[in-house]
Amino acid sequence: MKLSDFNYELPDELIAQTPISPRDHSRLLKLEKETGHIEEAKFYNILDELGENDVLVLNKTKVINARLHGYIEGNEKPVEIFLHKQLSNNTWDCLVYPGKKLKLGRKVEFKSNNSGPVMLIAEIKDISESGRIIEFSKGGIDFLEIIERLGEIPLPPYIKEKLENSSRYQTVFNEVSGSVAAPTAGLHFTPELIEKLEKKGVKIEKVLLHVGLGTFKGVETENIIDHTMHHEYIELDEGTANKLNTYKSEGKRIIAVGTTSIRVLESFSDDNGLLRHGNMETNIFIYPGYTWKFIDAMITNFHLPKSTLLMLISSFAGKKNIDMAYQYAIDNKFRFFSFGDALFIK
Repeated sequence: MKLSDFNYELPDELIAQTPISPRDHSRLLKLEKETGHIEEAKFYNILDELGENDVLVLNKTKVINARLHGYIEGNEKPVEIFLHKQLSNNTWDCLVYPGKKLKLGRKVEFKSNNSGPVMLIAEIKDISESGRIIEFSKGGIDFLEIIERLGEIPLPPYIKEKLENSSRYQTVFNEVSGSVAAPTAGLHFTPELIEKLEKKGVKIEKVLLHVGLGTFKGVETENIIDHTMHHEYIELDEGTANKLNTYKSEGKRIIAVGTTSIRVLESFSDDNGLLRHGNMETNIFIYPGYTWKFIDAMITNFHLPKSTLLMLISSFAGKKNIDMAYQYAIDNKFRFFSFGDALFIK
């Protein structure tokens, strides 16, 4: 298929700039993939859709404060370092700006509010495809604790408004730090909604995928099968894999919350639909023609034109159904992208 097949025109005013409050009051578009039937609701109405035969699979990743502002040691020139991928305890592959100032061996100092004592030092160790390999020294304090104080939550480039409360770019069920972007389908859930779902008998299980910057990387090849997919870290523990395999064998409906959960489940599933446990880097690329192995339904947001995520959901629901649902969403002024509304494909 061609990249242009996955393009669509979206008015700028439909790109959500701020999150809805409460979280579960966003809109929900329900799509039946077999019939193409669509129906509107509020997200909290997902409670009416799910019951004791359903299993929700959530991504427990937490977004880190990946954007750091510091000064070159000795000359106080300001620089920005964006944590891209952790290579070891103290070493990261990073995007840097301005790159020409950050030569090998250069050191960058970080202070709280750009004043007071130096809390973190970064040394440029090597050049990478992304930018620079950087080693951080932190004086005995936990690195993630330091960047929690020094860094900023990295919002996607299409969000122009300042986020007043950074917790709104985190799910309420996050557990493991490591993502540079949120698993946005999970942003619609509140603790109260999760509790109500569990009381109805819905099973809740968690997997892990740390979202990387590659999630924002555009497809540059007109023939989509020529696209090289980015790698992301995924993890599925043995207990969760066993439970999910049991639920599947019992005929329960496996509902992935977000494309990140989908990528975990489909990456760890064999051709017989049996999950194995472990941790690895995945570059699974799901597009029309893919043979689905494990999931039965999905909750997702509305994705960017020409994106691999749009290709993924088109593979699951059928491209005609997705084209129709997206046009309906545009005509009825649904909110799109990270802080936007949700789509339940069943």
